[in-house]
Amino acid sequence: MNEVRRRQFPRIKAPVFCRPTGYRFHNTGETLNISLGGARVYSDDQTAPGTPLELELVFPDNSRFVCRAQVVWIEPLPDGAPARFDVGLRFTELPEDAETQLARVLAAEE
Repeated sequence: MNEVRRRQFPRIKAPVFCRPTGYRFHNTGETLNISLGGARVYSDDQTAPGTPLELELVFPDNSRFVCRAQVVWIEPLPDGAPARFDVGLRFTELPEDAETQLARVLAAEE
C-alpha cells in the first residue's frame, strides 16, 4: 500500500457515505476514511486496480453528488470481517459543489 504514503490529502473519518452505481460496497456504504482525493471503503466485490467507478456521495445534510473514482488498491479481508475486501479509491472526477461540501464536512471533523 505505497499509495498511502503518497497521498496529497490526509484522510479522516467523516460522516460521508458512498452509494455505488453498479458496485457493491459494504451494506452501510459508510466510508472508512475520506479526503478530497479519495476514500477507503469495504466491498464484497473483487475489482482490479485501475477499474473506473461511478459513485454517489451522500453527506450528513442528505445532499448527494455523483462522482467518478478509480480503484487504486484492493486487499482481501479475513473471514469474519465486515466485507470481503478493503478498497482504496481515488476520485477522478469530483464536481465543484461536491468538493466544496466535502471540504466543509472534513473541516468540521478535524
